Amino acid sequence: MPLSQLARYLPILDWGRRYDRGQFTGDMLAAVIVTIMLIPQSLAYALLAGMPPEAGIYASIAPIVLYAIFGTSRALAVGPVAVVSLMTAAAVGEIAQSGTAGYTAAALTLAFISGAMLLALGLFRLGFLANFLSHPVIAGFITASGILIAASQLRHILGIDAEGHTLVEILVSLWTHLNEVNLITVVLGVTSTGFLFWVRGGLEPLLRRMGLGRRLAGIGAKMGPVLAIVGTTLAVWAFELGEKGVAIVGAVPQSLPPLTFPTVSPDLVLQLFVPALLISIIGFVESISVAQTLAAKKRQRIDPDQELIGLGSANLGAAFTGGFPVTGGFSRSVVNFDAGAETPAAGAFTAVGLAFTALFLTPLIYFLPKAALAATIIVAVLSLVDFSILRRAWTFSHADFAAVSVTILLTLLLGVEAGVTAGVVTSIFVHLYKTSRPHLAVVGRVPGTEHFRNVLRHKVETQPHVLSLRIDESLYFPNARFLEDQLARYAAEKAELTDVVLMFSAVNEIDLSALESLETINTRLNDAGVRLHLSEVKGPVMDRLKRSHFLEELSGDVFLSQHEAVCKLADPGTRSDQSARQFT
Repeated sequence: MPLSQLARYLPILDWGRRYDRGQFTGDMLAAVIVTIMLIPQSLAYALLAGMPPEAGIYASIAPIVLYAIFGTSRALAVGPVAVVSLMTAAAVGEIAQSGTAGYTAAALTLAFISGAMLLALGLFRLGFLANFLSHPVIAGFITASGILIAASQLRHILGIDAEGHTLVEILVSLWTHLNEVNLITVVLGVTSTGFLFWVRGGLEPLLRRMGLGRRLAGIGAKMGPVLAIVGTTLAVWAFELGEKGVAIVGAVPQSLPPLTFPTVSPDLVLQLFVPALLISIIGFVESISVAQTLAAKKRQRIDPDQELIGLGSANLGAAFTGGFPVTGGFSRSVVNFDAGAETPAAGAFTAVGLAFTALFLTPLIYFLPKAALAATIIVAVLSLVDFSILRRAWTFSHADFAAVSVTILLTLLLGVEAGVTAGVVTSIFVHLYKTSRPHLAVVGRVPGTEHFRNVLRHKVETQPHVLSLRIDESLYFPNARFLEDQLARYAAEKAELTDVVLMFSAVNEIDLSALESLETINTRLNDAGVRLHLSEVKGPVMDRLKRSHFLEELSGDVFLSQHEAVCKLADPGTRSDQSARQFT
């Protein structure tokens, strides 16, 4: 296989042969900063996923390296993220109890299935399937997930035992155990949360006033969680708060990621198949959005299908090294980009830093309170909550508003799996509904021009015996019958009708069902003494029509332009009828 073709599947062969010292310097600086940021994040998201804390670090080592080899983004940082961690906990929690060997095995299997799915989609170049999940639905799902995640972490802030995968279950469980609140934990959790909220808006201006540049101040502000982790850990150690009921991380193994093997029993795979599919879709959509946003800033190109291969490899790596499902994270990717990452090698250097942490620094987090990790998660996910999407969707499209509302409500009331499933189904349903009723406009000529516009919006010239109808949608099986019904209605309303011209300027595709509908329309109009014509037919559509008998049986003609059609069909003995009214 030629090197250029091999580089298509191994992007490292492309950027790696041009790697220089300047890029190395930028990548190393970014890796140091992202490593410091990733340590508390990895621990926090492991807590959210119901996994032991070291699993978060493990899930950030091999996956990053594999993505650096197979991925196309220069700045994307792969690892555990909030939404995917929540979906992992929801899926695996239905199978085993958190903290058990069965739970860990199920999480590994979930990562394996997700990775295999992503890899298969990439190899067969099926990345376009993610387009069926609309942006409003994604925004609604992430908003609801942010609320669920924040609510689920309140138990760690309060120092109580609570559980549940829906908002109602979580709130009821919190209320039931409210008498078990540990006040010292509350102080730690609330203080950490308040500090982290202040960091988001107050630390950067403070650092700027201290003389730091905009870039360094921005990066420093994103290191707020590290300060919270260090401060609360020292407080727990100094005042022996662990003996006063404050939940701490405890002993974390000092080792590199172990070699693990997912369980591939048919029953477990069947149970996890749908959750893995949903995790794959959500993870890919989130990752590709971040990657394309950052790539656009440097005029770089992202290959969605190769991204599927990169993310699939990363998840397979997590499955075999003690991790859980991963994807590209927004916050760490932005930090990676802002810190000067030039190539995916920055991710590989980050993995080295995390491996060093796993080997030598884990004893330092023994006294880390879980309340501080919960505060880190809450502050991170609340920034994802955006109820303004409801207002924007209502203003722009009631159908999109319905899709967003259904997604948010079902995610909160029935859980993430039901929510994202409803989102996918609703997105497809909304698309089919919109395209099943294509906009059809009766058009006329704008006086003195060759332009044709909707008679309900402009003063135009029309002819009583000619119906010019513009079809503003491709024709396929959901809307073919609609066109038949509308044309029959128009023909019945105009007794003087002799010609119908279908303006195909917006028709990009015709399938077999639509072709059969056109044949039916041609036959019915011909039987009624009305000729059917086409105008402004695009080349690919004409090629498709030529492969059938439709053009041979067409009662009228095919015109290059609508103007040509109207001129040739004009009755010299009849004056053009110019509408005297401005419609809206």
